[in-house]
Amino acid sequence: MRNVHIWKVITDSREKQEIRAERFGGRWRFQAKLSSESVWTYFDTPSFEHLEQLRDILWRKYQRKRLPHDDVASIDAMLQARRDAGAPDSSSVDAQRSP
Repeated sequence: MRNVHIWKVITDSREKQEIRAERFGGRWRFQAKLSSESVWTYFDTPSFEHLEQLRDILWRKYQRKRLPHDDVASIDAMLQARRDAGAPDSSSVDAQRSP
């Protein structure tokens, strides 16, 4: 079974954005798409804000016994690594367009 988590946010420009995070083989893969776009953008390094949003979603699913604590712990480790590296900065996101 795929381990995919999906949520939607409203951007600063008042446009809807759908964000997906998938864990496969111990690695997280993030992708996002604005409602006006037809192509998904894949992120090698997700923004700190996206990590925090995913952590909240995972924690709620974990409390309902819908996923293992390992998923929450892996995002906690990513957040801690970002904090240790310095201030969270969403401008360091590396994006690639899907084919």
